[in-house]
Amino acid sequence: MQNPLVKKILITLGFLLVYRVLSYIPTPGVDFAVIKEFFDTNSNNALGLANMFSGEAISRLSIISLGVMPYITASIVIELMAATFPSIGEMKKDRDGNQKYMQIIRYFTILITIVQAIGVAMGLESMTSKSGNSAILIDHTEFIVLAVFSMLAGTMLLMWIGEQITQKGIGNGISLIIFAGIVSGIPSAISNTVKSVNAGEMNFFAVIAILIIMLATILAIIYVELGERRIPISYSRKTIMQNQNKRVMNYIPVKVNLSGVIPPIFASAIMMFPLTMLQSSTNTIAVAIADSLHPGGLVFNVLTFILVIFFAFFYASIAFNAKDISENLKRQGGFIPGIRPGEHTKEFLNEVASRLTGSGAFYLAIISTLPFVIVNSLGASFYFGGTAILIIVQVALDMMRKIEAQRTMNQYNILGNVGL
Repeated sequence: MQNPLVKKILITLGFLLVYRVLSYIPTPGVDFAVIKEFFDTNSNNALGLANMFSGEAISRLSIISLGVMPYITASIVIELMAATFPSIGEMKKDRDGNQKYMQIIRYFTILITIVQAIGVAMGLESMTSKSGNSAILIDHTEFIVLAVFSMLAGTMLLMWIGEQITQKGIGNGISLIIFAGIVSGIPSAISNTVKSVNAGEMNFFAVIAILIIMLATILAIIYVELGERRIPISYSRKTIMQNQNKRVMNYIPVKVNLSGVIPPIFASAIMMFPLTMLQSSTNTIAVAIADSLHPGGLVFNVLTFILVIFFAFFYASIAFNAKDISENLKRQGGFIPGIRPGEHTKEFLNEVASRLTGSGAFYLAIISTLPFVIVNSLGASFYFGGTAILIIVQVALDMMRKIEAQRTMNQYNILGNVGL
């Protein structure tokens, strides 16, 4: 009998391999020499940051240049609508309604992808090389149509791959796609850093400082991500007697960072959407706004800090449902010592979660901005910044937890099959 864990890991790796292959399939009708020349001079601005999240697909103008950001943006908008309009929120909770809810997100993803693809295609019309060669080799109208359909197909295929990984593989598919994209660019980032040191463009001690900052960031992330508050639970004697042959959970684990990796990804998606559109524009006002939102600048980091905190609280309120927990406890005959079951338990859990979320949100905001500000001032790339490290470490930790959970489940299944 094939190990289910091995099967899931192979499925996940297979889909990620397909994703990496897609990043090398180009959009038709483009002069890639002009595109490469443009990205060589724009690797440290908003396009460089977006290129990191896309797995360097933008620098190749691949059919998946827009990555999963349209899907994430659509998810943010619909989640906000679900929190605002009760009918949409109820649709999400209902099993049958959830399919319709996901369908709405997909339709909205299509709309956002079309808008962004048109913006990118129109921006490429004005792009020329230093020698005056145009980035587009075919008729402009024909190119816009081809670019929109190509990028739309690529984004929808990425969305499907993410859903398949979540359902049949290990881990969250969308997070893993972003993870794979960032990891794939690390070797080239290291190579460019070594070349900069050899050329005298970067000080060797600056590289040592960057390594120390990265190591400190990784240790801080691991320390906080593994941190949790365990709220003790007591059960009535009747419940214990009924479950004497089963393990009864005697505490509720509440993580310091309830929202996981979602807030920095959401914040990056929000920042990337206008920056991608503005960067491709030749309008002086649009260019001025894009320059003011330059990654590493004050405005960019302040907005990122605020957005990360907002999404940390927003997503934690969705991920941690104190009402459901309190009702389940009451139904199972459990209670928190010193706290009355029902409404009082719900209020207590909400208070604990709010305090932890406040600390977790501040931690996420600091990690997403401060390390990048420091390494950027030392001349390092986006790949050594806090957001990239945060996503890599958090996704890796999540994968380890899910693999361990799958192994434990397999052991129970084996014991059940042999009759123990």
